Amino acid sequence: MTPGSALYRGAVSHRRLRPRVHRLNYRVFWLLVDLDEVDGLDRRLRLFSRNRFNLLSFHDRDHGDGSGAGLRRHIEALLRRAGLDLEGGPIRLLTMPRVLGYVFNPISLYYCHHADHRLAAMVYEVTSTFGIRHAYVIPVPLEDQTTGLIRQGAAKALYVSPFMGMEMDYEFRGHAPGPRLDLTIDGIDAEGVLITASVAAERRELTDWNLLGAVAAMPFLTLKVMTAIHWEALKLWIKRVPLTRQPPPAWDPVTIQRCARESRLDR
Repeated sequence: MTPGSALYRGAVSHRRLRPRVHRLNYRVFWLLVDLDEVDGLDRRLRLFSRNRFNLLSFHDRDHGDGSGAGLRRHIEALLRRAGLDLEGGPIRLLTMPRVLGYVFNPISLYYCHHADHRLAAMVYEVTSTFGIRHAYVIPVPLEDQTTGLIRQGAAKALYVSPFMGMEMDYEFRGHAPGPRLDLTIDGIDAEGVLITASVAAERRELTDWNLLGAVAAMPFLTLKVMTAIHWEALKLWIKRVPLTRQPPPAWDPVTIQRCARESRLDR
């Protein structure tokens, strides 16, 4: 497994199949941040900071429960609810940083590894434009851990778009980040696949020069993400895709899928 924090440059694409075909593709970049390395990155890089303003920055309160306290401890607590103990293994967060102080991440991914670097679990942290966040905590099956293969699913628990209802399931597939990053998410309703979202990117070393190059190629990235969401929503409205009603948020902001082999830990 390729170790440590990194920069990934690539693209995100969506394809909706019903009731109107709709496609989008945007160039983006992400940071893969090892939660044990964030302070070291702050000291080493001039263009990146933790919890303070910079060209690019990582703020703990932008993730987890929003308290800004102990992000690793927060994720470990969620994993314990799923019956997992990483025993000090690395937790690596794939996310967009703040760009000149602004951030919006529709989805951030935590790759949670055992101490021997096998991929133990994924945490999918989804944030809606309505300001609501939900985390899906899903163990990786034992037979997939050595290869870092991701084959998972979960019932939809967060209302993320007025053009999609809640009666859906997600299916995730991909691999733990290496020289390349890949992840596909299918949204499936009673009629089959409704929407497919995919991420594809290539790894770059996390240096000031590479960060500057990413920002120069894709300036104001996070502001463009929020703008693009509303632009694509307008196009769906023009295509007369029906609107849905927003339900009350889930009583628990976390969906936990327990690890059957280790479920006694949480009893």
